[in-house]
Amino acid sequence: MIRLLTGFVIIAVATSIIGAQNTVAVDDSSTANSAIYLNGNGFAQSGDRLPQLLRDVKVYLSEAMIADVHEDTNEVIYNLDRIFELLAEADQLGEMNLDDEAEFNRFENSLIDIYTHRLSTLKASDVSITAEKLRHDVTMLIEPIEVELGNTKYTVLDDRDGHIPIVTNKRVEQLIQYFQTKGRKQFNIYLTRYALYSDMIYRILEEYQLPEELIYLAMIESGLNPKAYSRANASGMWQFIYSTGKRFGLDRNWYIDERRDPEKATRAACQYLLELYAEFDNWYLALAAYNAGSGRIARAQRLHQTSDFWQLYSLPRETRNYVPYFLAASIICRDPQKYGFNFPPNDPWQYDIVKIEKSADLSILAQSAGISLKTLREYNPELRQSATPTTAYELRLPLGRKSRFETNYAALPESERFAPQYVTHRVRSGENLGSISRKYRVSIHDIASVNKIKNRHKIRAGQVLTIPVPGQANARYVTYSTSRPPGTTKQVYTVRKGDTLGQIAENYEVLARDIRSWNGIKYGAYIYPGQKLTLWIKQS
Repeated sequence: MIRLLTGFVIIAVATSIIGAQNTVAVDDSSTANSAIYLNGNGFAQSGDRLPQLLRDVKVYLSEAMIADVHEDTNEVIYNLDRIFELLAEADQLGEMNLDDEAEFNRFENSLIDIYTHRLSTLKASDVSITAEKLRHDVTMLIEPIEVELGNTKYTVLDDRDGHIPIVTNKRVEQLIQYFQTKGRKQFNIYLTRYALYSDMIYRILEEYQLPEELIYLAMIESGLNPKAYSRANASGMWQFIYSTGKRFGLDRNWYIDERRDPEKATRAACQYLLELYAEFDNWYLALAAYNAGSGRIARAQRLHQTSDFWQLYSLPRETRNYVPYFLAASIICRDPQKYGFNFPPNDPWQYDIVKIEKSADLSILAQSAGISLKTLREYNPELRQSATPTTAYELRLPLGRKSRFETNYAALPESERFAPQYVTHRVRSGENLGSISRKYRVSIHDIASVNKIKNRHKIRAGQVLTIPVPGQANARYVTYSTSRPPGTTKQVYTVRKGDTLGQIAENYEVLARDIRSWNGIKYGAYIYPGQKLTLWIKQS
């Protein structure tokens, strides 16, 4: 009973924090048929997808918090993944009205607080918003320094040709001290990722004839985390928003988000930085523009009649701290032992590439290579689904696994090697995305994302839609178990409108992952009203 009450407390906390008075109870897997619960006619009041998206991500956050209480790590990660995937779509839905923007910002602030402080099942190295959060905390916590008009006072540590000048002053020293104390844990994680990705980044920086110090830009942007996410809907190691990433050739579709591809994103960042440096002819200004946008830096230059970054005191506080933050990271990494850090042994990101001609299930690919699904995803962080794209795709495998993969994969029947991830549907008169999603048991958001639909009411009779469907095995495989756990009795539960897997698990004092196992429900599949679920309840 204590466990059950704990869950209710968590739900109450979640609703109070995220403003869930507008939240609706919805089915699992991105709330495939949530549209029927929003109002009497089956649609959200607004014509676009954003209000429904906000409702759905709030429910996922509540589910993640419930799972976290019971240390159900897979459920926590699954629900957070769904949240980030949905939030990443928000900047492709058009301009928000003022109410939606305010609600969106409130949710993101709450999400970051919960994600970084309240979820005990996540390891610090897995927290993908921490780099931005740490930078924001630094801005709020370090003591403000009075602006010194006239000649800027600093000490030059390194000013070689072809490099970014490394200088120190009071502000830089404050930030170094922060990394040595409150920020030490996260900086050690950054150094671990540096050991993994530095060889690749240095190689590409040299290819573009850019200063090697720019690797520390990725460090302060994302902690060198390919899957990092920010409240500005930026993604990846170099924190591109969708529009900027697209401008520099980074694609985002149903299957992939190339902002998360370490190599492609690094090349795009090099092109962007070359463009910024050509505009300002000053690396400090180019770095500030990477943070705040070139227009804001140019306006500050005109206002203060100077190109001295240190004198642009009208810039936002975070931007004024951005270059010192970069310099602090650069100085520590030049001589980590001096500041109480150690570089971990170099562990370069190396891989073989195999070409996958058609959509293939990731779990099958991982088994063929003799590696875990988690490892396969770590080598291919740009993959968003449980399968490779329908077109030819270059899959990365750990170095030395290519031969084993090719032998094992070729031995599989083609029906097992390739897993079609979609069907087509011609819209009939009277159908809408809600009814279509219920027919195929697929999320409204997923259908809209695949077909690039911003307003879910604007589909027409005769229109052909691509409907994503699960492959033979999901990205997180669930073992189907029909055996009775000892000391339990069987109960069959009929799913009601508005149920979620986490709430059912909480009510019957079981784990959501066990319900999945007992009923063969994969991550990504959803429950629906009228469905019969087998539950094994502990005998009292």
